Amino acid sequence: MRLAVVLLIASFCVAAAPAPPKKTHTNKPQIEELFAALSRANSPEEAKPIEEQIFALFEVSGSPSVDLLMARGTAAMAGGDDDTANRLFVSVTDIAPDFAEGWHQRAQTQLQDGDDEAAMISLQKTVTLNPRQFEAMSQLGDMLEEYGNKAGALKMYKRALALDPQLEGAAKHVTALERDVEGQGI
Repeated sequence: MRLAVVLLIASFCVAAAPAPPKKTHTNKPQIEELFAALSRANSPEEAKPIEEQIFALFEVSGSPSVDLLMARGTAAMAGGDDDTANRLFVSVTDIAPDFAEGWHQRAQTQLQDGDDEAAMISLQKTVTLNPRQFEAMSQLGDMLEEYGNKAGALKMYKRALALDPQLEGAAKHVTALERDVEGQGI
């Protein structure tokens, strides 16, 4: 029953139109230039440093306190202290509920804890708050595909690829899912 509720929520959220971007640091001309460069990248290797610069901009909250909590949470995750990381990211989402990367990092700890339901909700929140967070879209696509929601997964992968055409592995998922969801031509 719990799985059915998660899939229902996820498929409803995936089908909904993306929310307009909030006025945040991600609207700076620098990120526009990076997304333009990302769309022109000819290989995953060429795209990787651009992706990393985009992620670095996504991680800036505009609040020194939130940025400090994020840094400590990331360090705790890297050090294998998942409980501390989870508590720190929960604090981030409590303090700054509109900060997409707080939800994204929270989803990472939930995934590590095996809490797929919570991770799916956090990833959906991430994508809703930041409709350009292609990594979260791809992760949500992975989870939807794993739970059998192929149509929802296909939509997520396509949205991610529209932002990052070189996103590792996403094109393979789209090719396989298109056959399953849309069928093969005669």
